[in-house]
Amino acid sequence: MNGVAIRVRGKVQGVGFRPFAWQIAQRLGRVGNVSNDAEGVRVHLVGAEMGFVAQLEAHCPVLARIDSTEITPYHWANIPDDFTIIQSGAGQMSTQIVPDAATCPACLAELTDPRHRRYRYPFINCTHCGPRFTIIHAMPYDRPFTVMAAFPLCPACEKEYRDPRDRRFHAQPVACAECGPQLRWQSQTQHQTGDAALAAAVDRLANGGIVALKGLGGFHLACDAGNVSAVARLRERKRRPAKPLAVMLAEDNSLPKQAQKLLNTPASPIVLVDSQHVAGLCEGIAPGLDEVGVMLASNPLQHLLMQALKRPLVMTSGNLNGKPPAITNDDALTDLADIADGFLLHNRDIVQRMDDSVVRQNGDMLRRARGFVPDALPLPPGFVDVPPLLCCGADLKNTFCLVRGQDAVLSQHLGDLSEEGVEAQWRKALSLMQSIYAFRPEKVVVDAHPGYRSVQWGQQLGLPCEVVLHHHAHAAACMAEHGWPRDGGDVIALTLDGIGMGENGELWGGECLRVNYRECEHLGGLPAVALPGGDLAARQPWRNLLAQRLAFMPEGASLVSLQRHPVEALARAVARGINAPMASSCGRLFDAVASALDCAPDTLSYEGQAACLLETLAQHGAATEHPLTLPFHNNTLNLQIFWQQWLNWPAAVADKAWAFHDALACGLAQMMRYHAQTRGISTLVFGGGVLHNRLLRARLAFYLSGFTLLFPQRLPAGDGGISYGQAVIAAARLQEEKNG
Repeated sequence: MNGVAIRVRGKVQGVGFRPFAWQIAQRLGRVGNVSNDAEGVRVHLVGAEMGFVAQLEAHCPVLARIDSTEITPYHWANIPDDFTIIQSGAGQMSTQIVPDAATCPACLAELTDPRHRRYRYPFINCTHCGPRFTIIHAMPYDRPFTVMAAFPLCPACEKEYRDPRDRRFHAQPVACAECGPQLRWQSQTQHQTGDAALAAAVDRLANGGIVALKGLGGFHLACDAGNVSAVARLRERKRRPAKPLAVMLAEDNSLPKQAQKLLNTPASPIVLVDSQHVAGLCEGIAPGLDEVGVMLASNPLQHLLMQALKRPLVMTSGNLNGKPPAITNDDALTDLADIADGFLLHNRDIVQRMDDSVVRQNGDMLRRARGFVPDALPLPPGFVDVPPLLCCGADLKNTFCLVRGQDAVLSQHLGDLSEEGVEAQWRKALSLMQSIYAFRPEKVVVDAHPGYRSVQWGQQLGLPCEVVLHHHAHAAACMAEHGWPRDGGDVIALTLDGIGMGENGELWGGECLRVNYRECEHLGGLPAVALPGGDLAARQPWRNLLAQRLAFMPEGASLVSLQRHPVEALARAVARGINAPMASSCGRLFDAVASALDCAPDTLSYEGQAACLLETLAQHGAATEHPLTLPFHNNTLNLQIFWQQWLNWPAAVADKAWAFHDALACGLAQMMRYHAQTRGISTLVFGGGVLHNRLLRARLAFYLSGFTLLFPQRLPAGDGGISYGQAVIAAARLQEEKNG
């Protein structure tokens, strides 16, 4: 043999890896070639490896990640004279596709440099930034397989695109004002293009207007975040009376260092911070809450807007309430016609909807989408050669997951599958993922709830179907993200959410479980309580307070928030079991307590509103000593004692809110500790949407010191991580069957 082949796997396509390898070869005086193919990048060298891999790993491009390298002998039939970059190959993909990335410092400098030919060009990008997943039609990731095929390169861009020494070598979205996408402004009175279009949008925003902006993965609705009437008008038109609005800041100087670090990553997510750190916002941005979601400009168009306006802007999803965000110009002009005063459009198509990702200041993921999808998630140790599995997730905050080999690819956040238009986007996202990964599932994995749309869609595929309990998936997702081995044994899991299907058709939502990847044993939890009116109980907190009163309080218990509702007829329906299913829901317990304190509206305008308002109220409490308890007895928590103590404690509402969080955490911790010690288990796992509550997590950690605690971090605690949990459970069961 007269050479070596170096196989590089990981996130190595669409990130400038081939020119990077070329530059290393030039520096080291090496001869050979580099190419993309189905598995990643392949380098052929004449002669021995001689430290080439070490150079690759030491100076990896910003957006790249090397997962593995493999060196094998290679025979050159004809030894080349230099090192070349050769055309991409095709075939079944196992390499990783790169998420869209925020504008890099080099492009931002050119955007604001009057001497540069891309000065103020709102679609500037390079191999280190710009759209990726949202513009791809097929693999390999080359320009003819993206929406940029519609924009033939001008001679200047063509030269950059072909020069391996240039930062834009094979940057597939590369373009300029001569050959690339263009802006267009449209309103009832104006139609402008280019710089005039941008100026019209700036003028409308500066004067209190609402503008629909086309971004990388969909439309945003923007207005002045300090303008009370503009924000109120946006809420009224969008029918979004109270749900928090994300805000784009012109600068991040006032924010904590942790938040700044997250905001300035290539993912550039929305970051939740304490509102005291953000000045210039009106009260209508996040009513009743102490947190606000902030973001920085993440694409060139947003940078140009913020440079011109120099003020915070609301930047919320461009959709009607109950519909997914628009991704085409026609959809935006139709769906947002009664909301926006004008539209800042462009003619670069969006293939994939991609919402903004949302994280907490400490890095905990709340919504995983732009900047993170479709990064692959490695399966934990012990999972090998997993056959192709399609995992359909849950119906709320839906994601799906493709599993094959030792990796799982989680889709972007797709939202509530019952909303109009989401099914079409779900099917389009799945079709694209399957196409670009050449993925043909051998089995489909679904939730245990037969009424879920995700279950029905999965069953329609006609493949063998594996059913996974909702709360088992919550626990397994957290175990897997922390690398718990396939044969790591049992953990004790606490899963807290609104509702999920449990064993024997029971509705769970506050459970203590013994879990491994294959099995889930129910140990105890909150007592089951009626859901008066069925689904209405999730939208009207007072119904849950009524159910708690009927189950655990004296008949004459006085609760002010119930006095304005027709509780007698509903109480009779509960007594007769009419549209009042029983559920051990922690989410509905939060609703009941919020109603008892009268800190939530009678009818919620967004999911989790009552719990968020209750947590905010609790953060202002100071009841470090209080009489409230939820004693653990007979594998359940005693809510009757809790409510008796509640009714007899004349404390301030903020103190009662704090004490509820503390008492609940103490009772749940007592239950987990008992079952862990009984079974000799030292690792405790948590999952479910209620675990997004910061105060509850903190009190659980306080009461469970001495155990190893695994909380969700890189994946959402709520249903956004369900499909990944389904994946590892199904994979573990398959491997157990295979191994006998």
